Amino acid sequence: MKTDSLPGFVTDLLLACSLLTRVPLPHLPRHAFENSARAVWAYPLAGLIPGMLAWAVASASLGLGLPAGIAAGLVLAALALVSGAMHEDGLADCADGFWGGTTPERRLNIMKDSQIGSYGVLALGLVTGLRWLAYANLLDTGAAVVIAAPVLSRGMMAPVMYGLPHARRTGLSHSVGRPPAALVLLGGLFAFAIAVLMLGAAALPALLTAGCASLGVAIVARRKIAGQTGDVLGAAQQLSELSALLAIVAFTA
Repeated sequence: MKTDSLPGFVTDLLLACSLLTRVPLPHLPRHAFENSARAVWAYPLAGLIPGMLAWAVASASLGLGLPAGIAAGLVLAALALVSGAMHEDGLADCADGFWGGTTPERRLNIMKDSQIGSYGVLALGLVTGLRWLAYANLLDTGAAVVIAAPVLSRGMMAPVMYGLPHARRTGLSHSVGRPPAALVLLGGLFAFAIAVLMLGAAALPALLTAGCASLGVAIVARRKIAGQTGDVLGAAQQLSELSALLAIVAFTA
């Protein structure tokens, strides 16, 4: 499939999907990646890929009579499979680096280390466990939440990219660049619109809490490493997803 003559919005969507998923996609020319920052508006749409797979897994599991707890575990497995667990890896790396180092340079070096430390294990275990419990609680009322949460949380990555400078001169986040404010806002509107379709009135508290979570990650990242990296964006996605799920649980209780 030739991609040189694709419309700009299609190229942006393919870029977003290639950055945030491990789904096989048409090969894009090298020059397309020079404008990767413009693709942030499509991050929520890229979130539909893991969301739809998770929805299919949840619907099939519940349809077969499996308990919601088991279905939720399979949902988490599907989400990690599609993303290559890159966001979970970012969360663990941030926990290790932010609290395992005493200077920005040392923290960044720890974050690059492929080994996981005690802070990373704790962060990954707690966040994954809480996501599991939240999905198990919500699947009893329907599977639409497994679409909404991945979409919302990926929409929260772009504001962190816009608001913080790059902490490194290399790496995935640096190669993408700083996105335009208008496209960040457009992505947020897409995320909220999809959440409203999936959740109804619960979309607003989910959006607000996800936004607060990403803001919290940005504040900590600025203090710890004076900027953002791909790991920081992964942590923002994970904590935004968890926060949105907890807000939906509280709203529907």
